[in-house]
Order: sequence, then C-alpha cells, then structure tokens
Amino acid sequence: MKNLSFLLLLLFNFSVLTAQETSQKNRVIILTDIEADPDDTQSLVRLLLYSNEIDIKGIVATTSCWLKSSIHPESIKKVLQAYAKVQPNLKQHHPDFPEASSLMDVVKTGLPVYGMLGVGEGKDSEGSDWIIKTLEEEDERPLWISVWGGSNTLAQALSKIKNTKTKEEQKRLISKLRVYAISDQDDSSIWIRDNFRDLFYIVTPGDDYGRATWNGINSVISGIDNTEISNSWLAENIQQAHGPLGAVYPDVAYGMEGDTPAFLSLIPNGLNFSEHPNWGGWGGRYEFYKPYFSGRKQGKSGVPFEVETRKIWTNAKDSYTPFVPNEYGRSITSDTLNFTSDKVSLWRWRDDFQNDFAARMDWCLQPYTEANHAPVIVLKHPDRINVESGKSFTFDASDSTDPDGDNLSFVWFSYPEAGTYEEPVYISGAKNLHTANITVPRLREEATLHYILKVTDKGEPALSSYKRIIVTVKP
Repeated sequence: MKNLSFLLLLLFNFSVLTAQETSQKNRVIILTDIEADPDDTQSLVRLLLYSNEIDIKGIVATTSCWLKSSIHPESIKKVLQAYAKVQPNLKQHHPDFPEASSLMDVVKTGLPVYGMLGVGEGKDSEGSDWIIKTLEEEDERPLWISVWGGSNTLAQALSKIKNTKTKEEQKRLISKLRVYAISDQDDSSIWIRDNFRDLFYIVTPGDDYGRATWNGINSVISGIDNTEISNSWLAENIQQAHGPLGAVYPDVAYGMEGDTPAFLSLIPNGLNFSEHPNWGGWGGRYEFYKPYFSGRKQGKSGVPFEVETRKIWTNAKDSYTPFVPNEYGRSITSDTLNFTSDKVSLWRWRDDFQNDFAARMDWCLQPYTEANHAPVIVLKHPDRINVESGKSFTFDASDSTDPDGDNLSFVWFSYPEAGTYEEPVYISGAKNLHTANITVPRLREEATLHYILKVTDKGEPALSSYKRIIVTVKP
C-alpha cells in the first residue's frame, strides 16, 4: 500500500509538472571549448540537470581563442559518466531525464584548428555534419546553437549549406537556426554574421567580456547579497555531498559558469520565451539593433574587433528595484536601491536560478518526498489579455499549488522594458497577494504591457516559478 501511495504521488506530480510547461522543449546543440576554462565543465553539469526540459541534440568539442589546437570530447564524456550514475534518481523527480547512453551518442567533435582555418572546402567535421543533419530532420522546432567557445564548427556547417544547397533550401534551413554566443571567441563569428545576414544571433560582439550581458551571472554587485555565487555556497550546495555529478563540478578559476547564460533562457519556467529575447528571462534581455561601442579595441584573446554590418540581438538595459524581506507587517518592501544596466537583466534572476540549480543537485540523491520542487502557478484567466484604455483589471492566481505542500509567497511586478509602452504601470496596493489590480493608461495607440507573477515556496532551497501576463491596451 505504501508503494502504491508513493507511485500515485509521483504520477500526480508528473502531471503537475506537465501542466506547468509553457511550450514544447527547445532543441539545442552545444559547441564547447571544454578544458580551456573550468567553467565549461561547470555549465555542462548544470545543463544536464535540465536535460528533462531541454532537448539536447548534440554536444560538440571545439576550439577557441583560448584553446586553439586541441579538442576534448573525453572531458564531455567524463561528465556524462557522472550523470549516468545519478540519472535513475533524477527520474524519480521527472520521467524525461534521458539515458546517459543517448547523450553519449550525440557527443561530436569539431576540427582541432583555430577559427577560419577550420572553414572551407574539405574542412567538414563530425560536428559540422551533425549540425546539418539535425537541421534537416523533420522537426519544425528551431535549432539553437549554444556557443560556449569558438564558432568555426557552425561556420563550416553554414559554408557547406551555402555551397551545396539551393537558395530556397538555404533559406529554409538557416531560418530554423538560433544562435546564442558567449561573446566572440574566434574570427569565424563576425564572418558568420557578415555572410548570413538573416541568421538569428544573440551576442555581445567582440572579446571585451566586461561589456557582455552574460557577465552578469558571476559579477559581484555592490549593494546586493552575492552569497549564491560564492565559492563557499558552491561547495556546500553543488560540489560536496551531492553525488558524482557534484563531484565533477570544478572550482572557479576565472569566473563561475560564464557559458550558462547561453542556455538559461531555453528552460521553460513561465518567464523565459526564447523566441523573444527582448522580453527578458534567466539568460538576460536583448534588443535588435546594429551596435556601436566606442573605444572598442582588440582584447587579450587576439580575436579581431570588427564593426558590425547588420542588426543583431545584443545588450539591452533593465532598470530594477529589488524586493527585500520585511520583518514586520507586509512581508516584502521595495529596496531603496535601483540598478540600471544590461547585466541587471540577467543577475536580477540570479538567486532564483541558483536555488533551482541547488534543488536539482539534491534530486541527484534524494527521493522525491525529501526534495523540493517548484510551485505550479494557475491563473484564473488567460495570460494574454485585451483591456480597453483607461480600464482596470484584476489578476488572480489563487488556485496555484505546490507539489510538496509548501506555503507560497506571491509577488507581482511590471516589466516595462519588455513591452511597447515604456513607462511602468504599477500594481495597485499590496503586491504580495494572490490577486493584483492594475488600471491601464489612456492611450491613443495600441500598446503592450508585461507583468510578471513570481511565486516562491518556503521549502529548502526556496524555489520560484513565474507567469508572464501580456496585457494589450486597446485605445
């Protein structure tokens, strides 16, 4: 009877998790210069803990400006071997964690040469052929290329498509590609953008990492609590006493998980919408324009800086005032500090995605009943709403639940940068109820307003889920 009850509990929670998913899984191929820096291995550990939510189609060992003449697929396989040992336990928490053997099958290699030396006739590799093969599959989902190092394996795939396919087929295949690159780590990146001008590409161009949005994942920010990116937090919550996968998570050498932002926005959590980089999410927020950065020079990597000739998805500023806990009375209040920068668009979610990572590390060893799982938000209305200019509307998430029976905290806030109406339209009254009231402005033209509901449980670690509500204001 006890086993039957536990099975019913698992089935219930799997159905809840399925109901929470906001879209079909994103497909991704990873290009990693693993062994150039420990952060690739760190990011791979985290990625595997989301392999139930992201469809990993390939993991390709590549070069970069930091690793010009060697590739290390064996280091990818070492992490997968650790994953194999915890995958049966992970399946207790969600049935979609893939077998390690299926992930081993999609480990591929690029050429062990730098940049454009690996692009051209006769320069095909396992990795470039695999990108093309995956693109040609009967699958209408976009294919994300998550570039953690150099991009010459992608460049070779694109070069071969251009030289062997009809113009119609080229257009069809390239239209399915989405690229998120962690800056430019070889000279093929700008070549790709110049020669494939319609390719969907997210990047802070060049090699000046201090200017990059992704750098917000590990930047120590004055005025906030940075504990959850500290080495002691990583040791306690990720590395030690969390099984084989935690044991292969290396210490920080240059920066914690600099590659992780390249896939964070592919995780379906109610906030992330990967096809809309300008809406913002765990991986940051980006706008579509031709960037110009004054004073930009070639950095230490040797990657040449060249002026962009086309529009790309790149740095966008968020203005953010954190909510902070209040000991007496209303449980939260707005901080006295406000932060504005492109990195804010990423680090504003950092505590949430670090807690989520820590919980999934717990899943490696703990049974379902002893671990924490994210709340399930249920709205009593659609998440796309039309409201007449000047009218009021009430949001209601009172049917939200928690898989573990934890108490829930609510917070509603506007995200003006994500919409087409630039001024914030605030929630009326308390922002931490399960309902919220807004009165939309009187407008002469149609506009969209974005509101985010964040629901956080009081489990350990505290986990958050989101709902994005888009209000279209009709004049």
